[in-house]
Amino acid sequence: MKPEALVSIIVNCYNGEKYLRKAIDSILSQTYKNFEIIFWDNQSTDGSSAIFNSYKDLRFRYFKAPIHTLLYEARNYAIEKASGEFIAFLDVDDKWLPNKLEKQMLCFADPKVGLVCGNFWIKHERKHKMWIALSKQVATGWVLNNLLESNFVGLLTLVVRKSAFDMLSYPCDKRYHIIGDFDLVIRLSINWKLEYVKEPIALYRIHGNNESSKHRDRHINEWTCWLNEMESNEAIRTCESWYMVVNNFIYLQAIDMSLQGRKKEVFKLLCRLPFGIQKLRLLLAILLPTIIINHIKN
Repeated sequence: MKPEALVSIIVNCYNGEKYLRKAIDSILSQTYKNFEIIFWDNQSTDGSSAIFNSYKDLRFRYFKAPIHTLLYEARNYAIEKASGEFIAFLDVDDKWLPNKLEKQMLCFADPKVGLVCGNFWIKHERKHKMWIALSKQVATGWVLNNLLESNFVGLLTLVVRKSAFDMLSYPCDKRYHIIGDFDLVIRLSINWKLEYVKEPIALYRIHGNNESSKHRDRHINEWTCWLNEMESNEAIRTCESWYMVVNNFIYLQAIDMSLQGRKKEVFKLLCRLPFGIQKLRLLLAILLPTIIINHIKN
């Protein structure tokens, strides 16, 4: 890997003016300078386009979507515009630390490494708290089984070889709005090694308007679709940790049912889970009021 390799940074935006300037400035502060920004405006109606276009930098490329689409379909359109040998992602409500790209690009010296991620800070805007996302050691190399056990890849830290994208049957799954990053990383990890920067290299904001918190029903439906389809993918289904993905989905369904007061259905799902922390939490979900279940879920 040549140190001067071009990195295409995918910035998808839909009404993201609140944090957009901070996100862009964090890209400009990178110590690794050979990048371009592919800014995909998904029919924003706020001042996002004006903010982005106020930057007079030849590395900045603005595209306006002809129609509004789901997030991962929009990501695909942005990827199509990329010129770089590597693809990185930053959503408008997050930001990077200055040495993010520099540290990650060094990890691509191994030609079998197709994707690199890293640790990151989580900032809860309402509670005014910050913490490190990953406190335990993270596996590297051939990590498909590890990712099925516990997904540790934050999209805001992900850098992918363009050639790894090109090997996939399709880049992002355009049907997904919530779990598209997980699906993408899992499919990439079948044929490529993963490397990881253990120091925090980015900041992820929780602000109550994150897509996964706004679309609970869609989240459940997307997981249902993904699990049904991956049942026929031998490389994924035969991993030792496949059962953990299934159990995590059962737990997600059950917590959602608890919030809707569907206690009898929660009990049926409770019986399907092995003994462990998730089973104990679901038992509490049956016994406790919904307001407390919201606290457990979060």
